Amino acid sequence: MQSIKEITSVPMRSPFRGSERTQEDVRRQIAERWGQALADQFDARFDCMPLLSWMAYGFRVKKGEKALRSVTYVEVRDGLGEVVRKIPRTVNLFHRCQVKPQ
Repeated sequence: MQSIKEITSVPMRSPFRGSERTQEDVRRQIAERWGQALADQFDARFDCMPLLSWMAYGFRVKKGEKALRSVTYVEVRDGLGEVVRKIPRTVNLFHRCQVKPQ
């Protein structure tokens, strides 16, 4: 059986569509919880995903783990397809060190 490190070292694409600011906010949360060394290695495209994305890759969140908070903006469009406004939405993310194979 493969270890979690071997499995999570395979690049899995995150649905991350955030800005540099939101990426830095998540990096700051990682540094607070697990240290600067892990935060320096953080890559938003591969390391953090919402619960359903992890489940789609065959992982589950370890018991007792708390989500990292991020903000994304949902675009509201009118009938012509023009962006009318952007609504902030909180997204709960889990880092790869918070999950294990099912």
